[in-house]
Amino acid sequence: MKKEVMPFMNQMAGKQSIRFDRPVEIISHACAAGQKEGEGPLGKYMDLIVDDPLFGQDNWEESESQFVRAACEIALKKGGKRKEDVRIAFCGDLLGQLIASSFGIKELNIPYYGVYGACSSAGVTLSMAAMAVNGGFADLALAACSSHFGSAEKEFRFPLGYGNQRPYSSTWTVTGAGAFLLSGSSDTCEMNQKAGARSSAEKKVVIRGVTTGKIKDYGVQDPFNMGACMAPAAADTIYQSLEDFQMRAADFDAVITGDLGAVGQKLLFSLLKDNHVDITANHMDCGMQIYDEQQDTHAGGSGCACSAVVLSSMILPRLVSGDWKRVLFVPTGALLSQVSSNEGRSIPAIAHGVWLEHA
Repeated sequence: MKKEVMPFMNQMAGKQSIRFDRPVEIISHACAAGQKEGEGPLGKYMDLIVDDPLFGQDNWEESESQFVRAACEIALKKGGKRKEDVRIAFCGDLLGQLIASSFGIKELNIPYYGVYGACSSAGVTLSMAAMAVNGGFADLALAACSSHFGSAEKEFRFPLGYGNQRPYSSTWTVTGAGAFLLSGSSDTCEMNQKAGARSSAEKKVVIRGVTTGKIKDYGVQDPFNMGACMAPAAADTIYQSLEDFQMRAADFDAVITGDLGAVGQKLLFSLLKDNHVDITANHMDCGMQIYDEQQDTHAGGSGCACSAVVLSSMILPRLVSGDWKRVLFVPTGALLSQVSSNEGRSIPAIAHGVWLEHA
């Protein structure tokens, strides 16, 4: 009997995007965050707030791993899934050798890829998980990422005990983690029926497409001014995503960047206007949402968890409710290390686009 071969489906869009023929659904999500984040405007929407910055551990790195594990376990519970149900996991963080992710997820015993995109890791992990599900390589995929103020300061700047003064252009690394379960439509419909939902459409948020970013380097060398480093990459990805999907900025209820902060936002607007794209009316930056002005974070929030926590606590709920119909989510990342910074090299950056939609 001749084996039937499935025809190849070309899902490439434009120069660097993918438009899925079968949109991938986010069936559950969760976030865990620290005390400072819990005191911010989104605190009441977070799944878990941990007052102890060490999360009962001996150091900052082990604490960050605990945040990863907690977010993943909560997402599994909310989705009615077991860890054994997950076919593949994509996780990322800011630390060397991705130790926060690997030590955090090892007890879950899930097939795992560690990926690095700096603070754009929410976009990287979501994109790769969505491609795995859409391509038939996984029926249930997990995307997660984390960051921690203490571990990030020690890794990239100065240990907290040094007590250095932070310039006003600097951002505050978010302590926390976000986790997202991705699957196909039949799985979500079954889950909603078991949960007694009136209609799967009322609960459904899908990933329609992704845009893989390119590395952009405008020669910025200041590790305390991440907004200036990342704004060119964000502008390039947003512009190319709109071109590839043949859409306008106004077609999205919100164009949301990861952690440009107040400084980077101004530069982003200027760069896009040079290409005749205006997002001033519907732009939002996760780093400017997670803290309020009274929390003394200077330019806003940053870190892998910044985008992930805001996505779980604010963006997805607004899409589920139908308050927003379509969002372009663009986490941003600065690709520096201790070595490159100490050698005086510039800081390249990248941003990845994820097209989210209320189905």
